[in-house]
Amino acid sequence: MNDNTEDIEIYLKPTRAIDSDHETIRRTALELASPFTDESEKARALFYFVRDRIRYSVYMVSVRFEDFVASTVLAWERGYCVQKAILLTALARAAGIPSRLVFAKIKNHRAPGELIAQTGLNVFPSHGYTQFLLGKKWISATPAFDKELCEKTGVPVVEFDGVHDAALAPYDLAGNPYIEYLEKYEPQADFPFEWLRSRVAPIWGEKRSWPTMEESKGHRMPLSGYVFPL
Repeated sequence: MNDNTEDIEIYLKPTRAIDSDHETIRRTALELASPFTDESEKARALFYFVRDRIRYSVYMVSVRFEDFVASTVLAWERGYCVQKAILLTALARAAGIPSRLVFAKIKNHRAPGELIAQTGLNVFPSHGYTQFLLGKKWISATPAFDKELCEKTGVPVVEFDGVHDAALAPYDLAGNPYIEYLEKYEPQADFPFEWLRSRVAPIWGEKRSWPTMEESKGHRMPLSGYVFPL
């Protein structure tokens, strides 16, 4: 890690997507972090808020930049892994904790059959999570799947202690293969939208986030040819 102050500053600045200077982001970060003085405890509070208060939905995948803006995701109270990681990163920066985005290619051995039928695969090329700079060390935190969803599907809930990396588990609660990390990419100070779009569009097509499934009707999935019912 480079300890140069100027290098660290880029992980504290707001950007178009990581809008840590937005009023609702700043207010939410203050409410969550102010009870604590230790940065690890602040990061934990932010993590658990995003993990459980922002419900996971894979159908929030989008190829529109505006659907990834942190304050928008906070208002929606739902998102998929990348949107939730952007929100967590924004909240951390608003709380004064240097943070950045990381992406990985993963294979979900427990991906629902319906999702595989719709997308044509169970490999996700741009899974997103957050890294915090805590105690001069970058620590990963994956807030993607909320606790209620994990309990329903029989997979481990990601817990974060503010000290160790918190990643998706390799096995589910029955001991079966769950998440396999195939490749990890360089951390990013800002949201690499065009990079993500180039990986998402061939799978999902030209779609926006669907806060309700009503909005999905008639959409065609490029790889599988699946058409959502009218």
